[in-house]
Amino acid sequence: MSLTRVSLTPPYLLYIGDVAEADNAKTGFGLAHWRPELCAGQMRLPDCGVDLGLRDMSVRDAIDAGIRTAIIGVAPLGGQIPDHWRPQLIELASAGIDIASGMHSKLRSMPDLVAAARKGGAVLTDVRVPPDNLPIGQGRPRSGKRVLTIGTDCAVGKKYSALVLHRELERRGIKATFRATGQTGIMIAGEGIPIDAVVADFIAGAAESLSPDNDDDHWDVIEGQGSLLNPSYSGVTLGLLHGSQPDALVLCHDVTRTETLGVFGDYPIPELDVVIDDALRLARRTRPGCFFAGVSVNTSTMTDFERDGYLGKLQDHLGIPCVDPVAIGMSPVASFLLKHAS
Repeated sequence: MSLTRVSLTPPYLLYIGDVAEADNAKTGFGLAHWRPELCAGQMRLPDCGVDLGLRDMSVRDAIDAGIRTAIIGVAPLGGQIPDHWRPQLIELASAGIDIASGMHSKLRSMPDLVAAARKGGAVLTDVRVPPDNLPIGQGRPRSGKRVLTIGTDCAVGKKYSALVLHRELERRGIKATFRATGQTGIMIAGEGIPIDAVVADFIAGAAESLSPDNDDDHWDVIEGQGSLLNPSYSGVTLGLLHGSQPDALVLCHDVTRTETLGVFGDYPIPELDVVIDDALRLARRTRPGCFFAGVSVNTSTMTDFERDGYLGKLQDHLGIPCVDPVAIGMSPVASFLLKHAS
C-alpha cells in the first residue's frame, strides 16, 4: 500500500502562532487530545486567541524542556504559513528542534528555514505530501468493510468521530483500522494519504489505495475531508466518497452551523435528511448497498437537557442513531453499523 508515513520524535511543542479561531487549530487540538502523552507545551504569539491547554513555552523553555519536535498545529483556510511566524520557527530549527508541518506551503521551500535547520541539525517534515505514483480510481469492488465520515461542512468533527468510532470498534474486539486522510490524522496515526494534496484525477485512486482489499470482517474507518455542500472543497469530498466505496456513512454536523464556512454568498446547510439523501445517491454510484449508520453532532453549546431533546427528536425523524461523540460516544452508531452491514 502506498501511503504517506511520518515518524516524529516526542516530546512535541505545538506551535499555533497568532491564530484567532479554534476551528483553525484543529491539528493542535487533535494532537493534544489524542496524543497527550507526547505533547509537552504550546507556543503562541501575543495576539493568539486560542489555548490548547498546554504549558506556554518560549524557545528557551522548549530547549530546557527537551522538546524534540515543534509541530505547526494550525490548518487555516488555504494552508499557508504566514511570514511573521518564520522568526520563531527559524529560532527553533537553529536550536536543533525538528519542525513538522501539515500546511500546503512547504517548510523545505523556505531557504532561510532550511539553512537554519541545516545549521542546527534539525529535520524538516512536510506531512501534506502524497505518495508518488498514485493510480486513478478503478471502481473495482474490494473485500473488507468500510465506513466513511462525511460532513455538512468543514470542521464539524469528521476526524474526531472517525477516531471515536474506531476506538469503539476495537473495544468490542472488532478488527478495525483508522485510515487518515488529513495532516492531523496522519500525525496521530503515523500514516495515511493527505487527500486534499492529491492531484484531482487521482483522488479516487488514492482513496482506493488507502483502503485496499481486506478480511471480510475487517472495518476501515475512513476520515472524511471537506464537504459535498461546501463549494470550496466539494471536489475532494466526492473523490474520497467514490474511491472509498463505503458500506456505511456517518454524517457529522455542528448544531450551530447554518451555512458553510469560508465562501462568499449565501450557502445555507439544508435539512439533514436532504443531506443524507443526496450523499447516498452519490455514494451508491460505487457502493450500491451503502447506508447511513448514524449522525454525529457537536452539541457543545447546548445544555444536557437541550442536547438530549435535540438528539432524541432528530433520531426519531431520521431513524438512525444520533449522538454527540464527546458527550455520548459512538457506541450506538457502532451497534447500528455492525447490525446492518451485509
